[in-house]
Amino acid sequence: MDKVFLVYLICFGVGLLFTIVSAFMADVFGGHDADVGGHEAIGAEGHAEAGFGTHDMPGFSPISPTTIASFVTAFGGIGMVLSKIEATSSVLISGPVSALGGVAIATLVFWLFRAVFRRTQSSSESKVAQVIGLTATVITPIAANGVGEIAYIHGGSRYTAPARSEGGAAFANGQTVKILRIVGTQFYVAAS
Repeated sequence: MDKVFLVYLICFGVGLLFTIVSAFMADVFGGHDADVGGHEAIGAEGHAEAGFGTHDMPGFSPISPTTIASFVTAFGGIGMVLSKIEATSSVLISGPVSALGGVAIATLVFWLFRAVFRRTQSSSESKVAQVIGLTATVITPIAANGVGEIAYIHGGSRYTAPARSEGGAAFANGQTVKILRIVGTQFYVAAS
């Protein structure tokens, strides 16, 4: 076995091993349990997302462990094949072609994951600016100059939010109100 083939084999093996280990270990270190000292930690659940995009939600980053592993695996696999073909066995040909193939595969993986994340995240999350003007139902009474809770429907999903009266008036449980504005996480409502 020549040295060039060995380099490609190592790249392919490392990328494939990383992918397999990631798939099996995904839930082991996921941190999904919020159990602290035998008690559930209230408000400690959540998911962090990283990356950037050109829209209003976090995206899948083009430079991520997934895309890097895809590149390394594809680079190694394509390089092994090309190094065994007589016309492309030279490292001056197989190296750049393998690198281009690796970039192409990593780009394909990036676009696939990005499309999946965009569809799954945008289908269930309400865009805050679009709820202004909607009607809501008071589910926890709003005391005069106090905070209560409302429920509203947007995009076919039911959401709840803390709410205050715009003019300081009180609203009883079950009363219909109109969402006027949102400041931070609190919705300001008025009688509809």
